[in-house]
Amino acid sequence: MTKDEAARRLDDVRGRIAGAARTAGRKADDVALIAISKTQPAGAVAALIAAGQRLFGENRVQEAQDKWPALREAHPDIGLHLVGQLQSNKADAAVRLFDAIHSLDRPSLVTALARAMDATGRRPQLFIQVNIGAEPQKGGCAIAGLPALLADARGADLPVAGLMCVPPAGVEAAPYFALLGKLARDHGLPLLSMGMSDDYPTAVTLGATHVRVGSALFGARQQG
Repeated sequence: MTKDEAARRLDDVRGRIAGAARTAGRKADDVALIAISKTQPAGAVAALIAAGQRLFGENRVQEAQDKWPALREAHPDIGLHLVGQLQSNKADAAVRLFDAIHSLDRPSLVTALARAMDATGRRPQLFIQVNIGAEPQKGGCAIAGLPALLADARGADLPVAGLMCVPPAGVEAAPYFALLGKLARDHGLPLLSMGMSDDYPTAVTLGATHVRVGSALFGARQQG
């Protein structure tokens, strides 16, 4: 991907975010755009950085460890978010590498993250992932389990700031985004990580503070 193509794609996504924000009476600056760079080569990431993007998301700790140290050394203002499932035995590595983790979903991970934060002195922002469509193949805590998990996380002094979801594929996402927003309000959480390339404008109109956009920025995902 060339710098010009990256700039065109980035301008288009930012424009759509701004339009959706206006529709909802919000400010575009209140929505953080996370460019999902999983499986993307460093060259494509560098083109988007050159176009002005500064917030990126990865699905796997190991891939991020391989890809990002050199990029972040060259661009120390980059923010890096983990948006994929996190194994408890990778919690220490994740806390060291990422500025935010969007996939807290079980008590064992509360324990692992608390231990990792104590050991490293780093406190990345956390989102609890909710299995908003009750899909057995997806990660995330059950809606009914959210109060207990949040109580565990708060009891461990974890910096939980919001909720994250991935709605079921192939259906209208708006009701699921609205439900996540209600859950966040009910539990006093200000941030909402929701919306991807197919539905991020809808998410913005329903209160998303973080949207996770991959293919709209990078084109078709590389296999890997």
